[in-house]
Amino acid sequence: MNILIQNGRVIDPATGFDKKVPLAVAAGRLLAIENIAPDFVPDRTLDATGCIVVPGLIDLAARLREPGHEHEGMLDSEMAAAVAGGVTGLVCPPDTDPVLDEPGLVEMLKFRAEKLHRARLFPLGALTRGLAGEVLTEMAELTESGCVGFGQAEVPLQSTQVLQRALQYAATFGYTVWLRPQELYLGKGVAASGPLATRLGLSGVPVAAETIALHTIFELLKSTGARVHLCRLSSAAGIDLVRRAKAEGLRVTADVSINSLHLTDADIGFFDSRARLNPPLRQQRDRDAIRAGLADGTIDVLVSDHTPVDEDAKTLPFAEAEPGATGLELLLSLAVKWADESGSGNAGLLRALSVLTHAPAAVLGGSLGTLQASLGRLAPGGVADICIFDPVARWTVGADTLRSQGKHTPFSGYELPAQVRWTLVGGQIAYARHG
Repeated sequence: MNILIQNGRVIDPATGFDKKVPLAVAAGRLLAIENIAPDFVPDRTLDATGCIVVPGLIDLAARLREPGHEHEGMLDSEMAAAVAGGVTGLVCPPDTDPVLDEPGLVEMLKFRAEKLHRARLFPLGALTRGLAGEVLTEMAELTESGCVGFGQAEVPLQSTQVLQRALQYAATFGYTVWLRPQELYLGKGVAASGPLATRLGLSGVPVAAETIALHTIFELLKSTGARVHLCRLSSAAGIDLVRRAKAEGLRVTADVSINSLHLTDADIGFFDSRARLNPPLRQQRDRDAIRAGLADGTIDVLVSDHTPVDEDAKTLPFAEAEPGATGLELLLSLAVKWADESGSGNAGLLRALSVLTHAPAAVLGGSLGTLQASLGRLAPGGVADICIFDPVARWTVGADTLRSQGKHTPFSGYELPAQVRWTLVGGQIAYARHG
């Protein structure tokens, strides 16, 4: 299908391009920006008046709940949620059931996702078999089957020796290891350590659970030369350590979740299980440091940390409730909200769009293969993954406005800016707000 997108403000954070120009899409690729050939005949024209046209968003942390947890989410429902949020590519962690530690499981998941013709799926392979932390997986075979990196999801490695060997192996073959920094024993609480957790009688997770793990990772990086992506940092101290590691030249990238960017432990309120999250929400000083780190580039990427949870698992006492919240459809809106609140005007918007498009594509890097040259950017000749959204339209988060099978989020009831009008994946319209 030939598609003409006109009257929209086109922003490509990768190049700084920002201009009101038309775009032409043909044969699944972006044919031209601005200078459209006179003989181009569109099959469909999208009027993007008042809208912003950007590369499709890439979410580096989205659990799709399949296989193994279909009662909480299905590929069909969560992929529909992704494109409704402007997300055209997403990374899923390996903690499915069974765990993504065999090539056949990865290939089956990718095949099922591709049949839906929605967002692109980039699986992470398990770093150790069964995420048990004992035996390394066959990383080369998992890479051939489509894995873009390797991690432990929410299961910390108890053995530093196993982590060292994993990093040595990954460095040898150029693989990226994805780790959420969390010390095994200190990280077993349900809320961030502090006055609120004490007052509510909730077991706490100290900042040291994050910083001890970071110190270990960075020491091993110095000896192995591996590349690590740090997932969902939550503390001011942790962000400061990442800033120093980058200054030392360590091969580190990092992300934070939309939850930690906007909320604090005070949002737990009176044991609101919707705010039961991993990592736990921390104090305001940590949230402020996260915002500053995202703005200055210490933090590379903003993620949704999409984890749909069913009703039965959430309507339990706070400490017993399953951690997680839906987020795919909130990612763009909460990034724009952050930009609006930053007071940085157009620079803030450009940064907000960058951490959702160009920056996550850069983290994935060579693992994208032939897609590396065009994902996360608007490149003539590249694949046409495009998000078109109205930056001033407002919508209210609620069960009736979310397509995800998971309806629980601490942002329920919030009125948010930015509403997606169209999402294109590979030149095809994967989502249109009005059908």
